[in-house]
Amino acid sequence: MSFKRRRISYELGPAAGPRNARWDARKETAEALLDGGLPYSRKLCGHTECVNALVLSRSGRWLASGGDDPHILLWDFHQGDLKEPSKRFLGHRDSVLDLSCHPQQDEIFLSASDDGCTILHDMRAASTLTRAQGTLQHDAEMTCVQFHPEMEHIFVTGDIRGELCLRDTRMAFGPKSRRLNKGVVRKFVTTITKPTMRHLSNPELSSVTFDSTGTKLAATMALFGPTIYKTSDPYPIAVCAATTLPDGSPIPEGERTYANSCTIKHGSFGGGGLLDDPYYCAGSDDFRAYMWKLPPLAELALRRREVSMDDWSNEDPNTVAFAESKSGPRHIPITLSRPTARLAGHRSIVNTALMHPTFPAILTAGIERNILLHSPTPATPFMPSSSLSVTPAEVRTLPAEETPESRLLASRARGTTLTIWDDEPEDDSMSIALFDQILRQESGADVFETRRWSVEEDDDEDEDEDEAEDRDETEDEDDEDEDMYETMAYVDAT
Repeated sequence: MSFKRRRISYELGPAAGPRNARWDARKETAEALLDGGLPYSRKLCGHTECVNALVLSRSGRWLASGGDDPHILLWDFHQGDLKEPSKRFLGHRDSVLDLSCHPQQDEIFLSASDDGCTILHDMRAASTLTRAQGTLQHDAEMTCVQFHPEMEHIFVTGDIRGELCLRDTRMAFGPKSRRLNKGVVRKFVTTITKPTMRHLSNPELSSVTFDSTGTKLAATMALFGPTIYKTSDPYPIAVCAATTLPDGSPIPEGERTYANSCTIKHGSFGGGGLLDDPYYCAGSDDFRAYMWKLPPLAELALRRREVSMDDWSNEDPNTVAFAESKSGPRHIPITLSRPTARLAGHRSIVNTALMHPTFPAILTAGIERNILLHSPTPATPFMPSSSLSVTPAEVRTLPAEETPESRLLASRARGTTLTIWDDEPEDDSMSIALFDQILRQESGADVFETRRWSVEEDDDEDEDEDEAEDRDETEDEDDEDEDMYETMAYVDAT
């Protein structure tokens, strides 16, 4: 079926008749499994340091994991018992922060790193792409990268400056003469403000991900909640929060809830094979992962409000809105304050939560070196039933103060102790102690105080870049410009 026909099917829903009944039954079963939480789990061991990024191939067979090693491990879900990785890859000079598989070619994937590079990896034997041609060098840390699931040349990136961009591989990679504007074909609005603020703030982007159809994407932002966008709309339509427990009751006094202040986190859409991917999950500083059930896009877009600058001061002082400029209209997405589920099992911060594309399963990873597979049932197609156990509902409490032992472990993790040690602890105690220390120092920071954004400076930088590009234009760029506008029009149509 062509992409156009698939897109029409998504909009109209399944056809009436027996097939529709089967689809409804499958949807009902998947939602019942996910809505009930995922109480079973199992560890996957292979990394030697923190695991920062997880990605599954579209078929769900291959899982790639990357971290501070900085190795990329490949896991095969077609094994009868998933115990160890099938392959190991080396690539970046620094920590690997995100990975994304090509929507059609399992041999191609993108990676983003602390070194500011986005690298296009092509494992096909006939590939002629050199390392330089496959590298997009950015002037800021690239924290996230994702291929569009249907449009093979389109991908999205995010960086520590809060810039969220849709890009085209044909203009981002390849010979220098064919590159244009770093491949950017659209920028999404990520700057936020309040009625009491005179400035805009630009939260750092931790991750960005598409749903399986490419019609929506989510950006996980530091010191802010996961933010949902329609791919064709520069402004968001929803923000996820966790101000209540999954059953709707208040958060118990003294208990922590969803937060993202200390590490780069990656979320994902899913639904156990449902076409519209109605769920989104993300990791949190409170040692859990969270899953939200999203209303239909049309409903979310309808409930978003637009407020003019003249009326902005009349809004509640705590209202958060997205704005492209200081004087422009304010767009207020709805807040989804009640999560569907909270996933435990980790002893420290959860960086990544990844939903399997076909099974009702979620993979989580973070400060610890192990990956955790969560399931609503004790058996899965890729693991024996006896290998999954019930996950404890409670998580470790963040110590209010350091102990001499935890201070020493944190110093060893930072490399600041003068003592020479013969061996390293075989567990994650050093990493856990270090990030406990960081959490006590950084939790509760205000994004409006720590991330002030200057529109004027950003505009000046854009003008300087435009002038530099004008000086470097080649005769090939006219054709590339036409490709870019065609791509933007196609994205708008979808």
